Amino acid sequence: MTLLKRLILFTLLLTIAFPYQAFAYKVVLDPGHGGSDPGAIGVGGLRETDVNLDITLKVRQALLERGYEVVMTRTNDTFLSLAERVAFTNEQQADLFVSIHANAHSSSKANGTMVLYYDNAYPQEDYPASSAMTQLTPYSKDLAQHVQDALLAQSGTKDLGLTPSAVYVARMGTIPSILVETAFLTNASDAALLASSSMRSKMALGIANGISSYEPPPFTDVLVHWSKAAVLRMKNKGIVEGVGNNYEPDRALTRAEFLTLMDRVFTFSKLPAVCSTNGSVTSNVYGCGSDASKSYSDLSTSHWASTVFAKAAKLNLLQGYADGTIRPNQAITRGEVAYLFNQLLQMTSPTAQPTYTAAFDDVPKSMWSASAILSLKDKGIINGISDTSFKPDQTMTRAEIAALLDRYLTK
Repeated sequence: MTLLKRLILFTLLLTIAFPYQAFAYKVVLDPGHGGSDPGAIGVGGLRETDVNLDITLKVRQALLERGYEVVMTRTNDTFLSLAERVAFTNEQQADLFVSIHANAHSSSKANGTMVLYYDNAYPQEDYPASSAMTQLTPYSKDLAQHVQDALLAQSGTKDLGLTPSAVYVARMGTIPSILVETAFLTNASDAALLASSSMRSKMALGIANGISSYEPPPFTDVLVHWSKAAVLRMKNKGIVEGVGNNYEPDRALTRAEFLTLMDRVFTFSKLPAVCSTNGSVTSNVYGCGSDASKSYSDLSTSHWASTVFAKAAKLNLLQGYADGTIRPNQAITRGEVAYLFNQLLQMTSPTAQPTYTAAFDDVPKSMWSASAILSLKDKGIINGISDTSFKPDQTMTRAEIAALLDRYLTK
């Protein structure tokens, strides 16, 4: 069997064994304690920091082998504050956070495995959660249950169930988060398990299996965003896409992204080409029906959106710049979106444009996009930033375009 065939077979086996979506997920693993904070000291002098790191490194390896992207808050015996762990996690734009610990109790009889998560049904006044985590309870709880079940299946330890908790790393983040208590260092039987390299490997496998069996919700970064419903509806319709498992709702929409969305909604190839001329000058900036990538220095055929720009060329949608560029990666403004969207509406179902009324204080009648903005507002497709302000020169965000398309496609 050739190397290529082996790689293909390996990929197929992974696809069968684990959900396809897992290949896009990013997980932050957090070995509890470290450095000047060794955590609990157990039977036989077993240090929690060492146990946590060893198990977490094994979890990381298991997840990497399954196609996950994995980052760790620490990879050696280093101290990090709880706030630093959460801040690090927030910077990662990850999908899941899993903190791994070993437990301790004043009674040597306490033993077993539990998983902690923040539950908004049990708020603690002295330990308030982040605004995001108060809404993420069902996702964190679901993750906790998957990991608890899979960990028990491998370790055979006593099932102590799920525990609603205000522990810092589980209540202050922005993504589904849990804290795993593998077993008790202060119980002789549990400590013997934690001291065993083979058992730590089994525990790591169980945690990895639990993460693998859990399917994070699409676009983790919109779960508590105002645009969540619109974004998810547009995703389900095949209109919007994310970057990995994030949607990046507050990022400015680019010209290339906008044209791509418009092509999915209006199907450019089904619209009649626009090719008007004034004497010998073609009003289509590309040259009617020409290849856009040949006309603009910053739009090569290798650009991911070159095909959609070529389609847009036939519809005379975008104008180039005096320096010979089309700037596909430049952010598009709210006024430009309104103008072009209205233009496409007129191509598909022409309607009389409304008589101008002062709908927004910052959209005078003389503004080039005023008629389009008013028309879309009258149709209930576009909204202002406020009742009196549209901000036509402000860039449109990815959340705003999802909301606009949702209003148009579901009205």
